Amino acid sequence: MENIYLYMIIALAILAVADLVVGVSNDAVNFLNSAIGSKAVSFRTLMIVASLGIAIGAIFSSGMMEIARKGIFNPEQFMFSEIMIIFMAVMITDILLLDFFNSMGLPTSTTVSIVFELLGASVAMTLIKISHESGNYADVIDYINTAKVSEIIFGILLSVVIAFSVGAIVQWFARLLLSYDFERKANWVGALFGGIALTSITYFIFLKGIGGTNLAKQSYDFTGGETIKEFLEHQAFYIVSLSFLLWTALSYAVIAFLKTNIYKLIILVGTFALALAFAGNDLVNFIGPSMGAFQAYSDFTNPAVNTLGLSASEFPMASLGEKASTPTFLLLGAGLIMVLTLWFSSKAKNVVKTSIDLSSQGETKERFQPNFLSRGFVRMAMGISYVTSYVLPKSWEEKIDKQFQAPVIKLAKDKVHELPSFDLVRAAVNLMVAAVLIAIATSYKLPLSTTYVTFMVAMGSSLADRAWGAESAVYRVAGVINVIGGWFFTAISAFFAAALVAYLLNLNVKVMFPILLLVAFGLLIKSSIAHSKKLKETKAEDRLNKTESSSVQGVIHESANNIANVIKRGNKIYTNAINGLALQDLSLLKKNKKQVRKLAEEVEELRDHIFYFIKNLDDSSVGASNFYINILGYLQDMTQSLEYISKVSHKHIHNNHKKLKFSQIKELKEVDERFERLFNNSRNAFESHSFEEIGIILGRKKEIITLVTDKIQKQVERTRTEESSPKNTTLYFSILLETKDLLVATMNLLEEYHLAHDSSVKPIPFPDRNKK
Repeated sequence: MENIYLYMIIALAILAVADLVVGVSNDAVNFLNSAIGSKAVSFRTLMIVASLGIAIGAIFSSGMMEIARKGIFNPEQFMFSEIMIIFMAVMITDILLLDFFNSMGLPTSTTVSIVFELLGASVAMTLIKISHESGNYADVIDYINTAKVSEIIFGILLSVVIAFSVGAIVQWFARLLLSYDFERKANWVGALFGGIALTSITYFIFLKGIGGTNLAKQSYDFTGGETIKEFLEHQAFYIVSLSFLLWTALSYAVIAFLKTNIYKLIILVGTFALALAFAGNDLVNFIGPSMGAFQAYSDFTNPAVNTLGLSASEFPMASLGEKASTPTFLLLGAGLIMVLTLWFSSKAKNVVKTSIDLSSQGETKERFQPNFLSRGFVRMAMGISYVTSYVLPKSWEEKIDKQFQAPVIKLAKDKVHELPSFDLVRAAVNLMVAAVLIAIATSYKLPLSTTYVTFMVAMGSSLADRAWGAESAVYRVAGVINVIGGWFFTAISAFFAAALVAYLLNLNVKVMFPILLLVAFGLLIKSSIAHSKKLKETKAEDRLNKTESSSVQGVIHESANNIANVIKRGNKIYTNAINGLALQDLSLLKKNKKQVRKLAEEVEELRDHIFYFIKNLDDSSVGASNFYINILGYLQDMTQSLEYISKVSHKHIHNNHKKLKFSQIKELKEVDERFERLFNNSRNAFESHSFEEIGIILGRKKEIITLVTDKIQKQVERTRTEESSPKNTTLYFSILLETKDLLVATMNLLEEYHLAHDSSVKPIPFPDRNKK
């Protein structure tokens, strides 16, 4: 039986590595979003600084497994076999839960997930023990560290509100004093801001980064017998005062004499600080349960400890209540894994993107849909804004608005994507406020999630900085609500999932251990494959691109690629709809609905971009806007027809209605084959930019329309004589009539393009779609 525990230790070591990977993918958002969003330095420089912070933090990490070993449950109440089940349940659940959130691109707290997994698994084992011993279920509190659990839950709720509020207040005052023209302010202004920000971050490094290490928990002669952590806490006023004077003087020298941007230095130091604290303190979240299990196994198999040779179900784990440290080589290995993950994890970039998108000052693709809560919050904020405008004097309001007026940045057409999501002041405020809040909470021994604090500070500063305007507020607030909801979902799902896994392992550990391990790795592999597939789809060549040209000729050529893509994908969608009906293939029709929905969303994105396209036009090329708007209108008509055909086909098969008759399928196949020739010829013309061929295609317009009209007439005759199924008749007419609309939209697009191409060669009045 003891061999199973050796296998569990090996499995836990593998799971610890996997947990490091998924954990870093999630927590990278904590220390990367400010620097990436502001584009303060090159991505390579940023990654080197963050990697250095992680490496140093991991090396000097205490490695203390306090939370995993005795922070949530009282280890002396459990036997070795039970402790192993708890730790195994926690690690399996933690990996799956964090990977799920990473795949969704949502930041969540590794601290909260590990705490509630430990709580869920230990509560499950406690209830099992009590039921076997016929005890009183009220005795659960003897097994669980309820005081610590309550403290952590309180910290979660408090951190969300305080971080958001303080981030908003500090950013509002910072923008009011510095404005967006901060680089032209007097040298002493930048030096003062630099002194405050760098002092905050330095104090954070001392208290949270170094204060949490094993070295800081030992006493030294120069500290008067106190530990370094106690010394730092007691001398906080002097440390902060001295740091402020030194950093302010250094900031002034950097600005006045070295002519260097002090805000970039703040962002780099802040990124290093948060990365250092992350590796030094959050490492326990990833390897804590595995190290706790390893120590438990070492004690159980050590004759000097297990002197009586007790079995796994008889050996108590009081030894886990004692202090223990992790070997340095393990910390080095963990640090290396975290650094490599930071550089190569695409999921880490996905999580960072969510935070940056929600705090972006400019236009981004909104990932979240509005809900009644976000609409309510926005209406409430607008009401407060109206009240404030009545209270404040007009002159004050104008001065404040001037300070918050963002500059218009003009870049070359091919450099638009290089615009930062927010400026250096907001990035510096994000790092400074997050560092101060985490440091203060640490000094008062309040548990605080770094993920919650950094994210909510960024959201609060975004609100105060007026990044959430009328165009985006309802989407951004919905995004924040989704992320916060996800945090509470983390806690609830972690508790119950870990409890369930612990229960299953307890049923028969020999059988359930390999089964659950295979399930966990299977789901991880499946998630990885799905993520890779999603990345490939995002990078697919046939994705529609926004037109950036400002001339008629440029718009014609850039739009040609989009039209070729729509025709290519539209052809496939139409054919799949007909084939799905012919074969009664529900899975094909369901997949087809997803594909046409994706195409429709991309066309809608292009329509949303019209405002910026028109703004970008030269005065001499305003006519290009008319052409571009018409083209997008026809593309939308095409996708709407394809959506309808795909929807009714899927609905018919999904509802198990009668199959179409052979003659009907044959006629639809004839239409599909004729459409395929039309679409292929059109696509080739647009891909090769052989626009003169469009005239030849248009010459066959009457022939194709006649074909569809004939099929409609045949169905009318069948309905009067032999057709007996109303559903079949409705479906067939719906497909043919929508096919006719699809054909009209396609031909209109071709005509628009044909005429526009002639107009760009021979200047004649530009066509207006509404006059056709």
